[in-house]
Amino acid sequence: MIGILLALLAGLLMSVQGVFNTRIMDSSNMWATNSWVHLTAFVTSISIWFFTGRENLLTVFNVGNKLYLTGGVIGAFITFTVIKSISGLGPAYATMLILLAQLVVSCLIEAVGIFGTEKMCFGWSKIIGVALMVAGIIVFKK
Repeated sequence: MIGILLALLAGLLMSVQGVFNTRIMDSSNMWATNSWVHLTAFVTSISIWFFTGRENLLTVFNVGNKLYLTGGVIGAFITFTVIKSISGLGPAYATMLILLAQLVVSCLIEAVGIFGTEKMCFGWSKIIGVALMVAGIIVFKK
């Protein structure tokens, strides 16, 4: 149950953040906005780390596959693409397409079992679910 609530909260926060970031960019520029977003995320994360136990920060480098350390780089491009898509399409339509892409890529990651995930069966129910999501986007857009 807690996973469901946290997933819903993540969706809520991502939608609000996308709109906030787009509004910042309206009065600034893309990379200044992106830098501000990640600077404030860094300050928030360090502050929470400081007050919650202060484990060794350098243990992140103990990860087996060093490719995983590029998550922050991916985050910068996520912020860029979310801002540009919301400014071009509006929050609702952009979010639907973002979620569709997340769903399809997540299903493929599970189907193939890459990035340390457990390989899952990619059956008809998942294909139908994706098709229903696409149909929902088409209905929404009309």
